[in-house]
Amino acid sequence: MPEIPGVSAPWRGVHVATALPFQDDDELSVDYEGYAAHVRFLAEHGCDGVCPNGSLGEYQTLTDEERARVVRVAVEAAPEGFGVMPGVAAYGALESRRWAEQAREAGARAVLALPPNSYRADREAVVGHYREVARAGLPVVAYNNPHDTKVDLTPELLAELHGEGLIVAVKEFSGDVRRAYEIAERSPGLDLLVGADDVLLELGLAGAVGWIAGYPNAIPESTVELYRLATSGVGADLEKALPLYRALHPLLRWDSRTEFVQAIKASMDLAGLRGGSCRPPRSRLSGEVAARVVRETETVLGLGYR
Repeated sequence: MPEIPGVSAPWRGVHVATALPFQDDDELSVDYEGYAAHVRFLAEHGCDGVCPNGSLGEYQTLTDEERARVVRVAVEAAPEGFGVMPGVAAYGALESRRWAEQAREAGARAVLALPPNSYRADREAVVGHYREVARAGLPVVAYNNPHDTKVDLTPELLAELHGEGLIVAVKEFSGDVRRAYEIAERSPGLDLLVGADDVLLELGLAGAVGWIAGYPNAIPESTVELYRLATSGVGADLEKALPLYRALHPLLRWDSRTEFVQAIKASMDLAGLRGGSCRPPRSRLSGEVAARVVRETETVLGLGYR
C-alpha cells in the first residue's frame, strides 16, 4: 500500500464528511471562506480530519473548478496533523483516478472511493476501478454503499481488493453490522471505518478504527466523545457510551435517510453554525420532516450536547 512519510494511518479517527455552505445568491455560489472556517471549527472541537466532496458535500452539483477548489481550501485550512481525505467518486474509473491525482497534488493524505456508481458493475469492473484509482499513489479507502451504488463490496470482494494492495480501509455503510466480523476474518489488515452514524456503537465495539461521520458537522464535541467511548481500540466504555448513544440516536438516524444533507444542515443552523441551503435537486425540508428535525435537534441541544 502507498506510504506517506511521517504519517501513520491518516484515515483513522473521526473524519467528518463535511457539509458545504453556499452563498445566498441566485447561483448558490460556494462559500469558500465559510467552508474554511468550518474545517478549522471541526479541528478545534476534537475531530481528526475531514472528507470533502462526499454526498454530504453535494459534490454531484459542483463544477470541476469548484470541486477542485474545495479540496485545496480544506487542505489550506487544516492545521498540522489534521487529515483531509477527499471523495473521488465519478462515473468513470479514469475520472476517479484524476480526482485522486488532484487530491494528491493539493496535499491530501488519502482518498475515499466509491465503486463504479453509474451501473451495477461486476467483480472484474470493480477491481479494475480500484486499480485505476490506486495508480494515483494515495492510500485508498473503499466506500461500500450498496443502497445508492447498487454495487456491494462484500467481505469476499474487499478481501480481494485488499489482498492486491488496492485499498487500506473500508467505509462500511451497508447497515449490516455482522459484516464487521467477516471482514476481519477475511482481511485481518483491512481497517474498518464506521460509515453510518446510527451504527457507530455497534461497529465501534466490533473493532472499527475510524468513523466517516455526518453529525459532527453540527455537534462535534458530543459525537467525538461518543466515538472515543465506543471504539474498542482506545478502550471502550459501554457504561458511559450507551446512554450518550441513546440520547443522540434520534439525530444520528438522519444520516441514513434520503434527507440526510438537508437534515444535517438544518441541525447546523439550529446549533448556530453555517448550514444553509442545498443546491437543487435538494430543497429545504418542509412539513412534518422539518418539524421532526427541529424537535430532535432542539432536544439534543437542550440536554447540553454540542
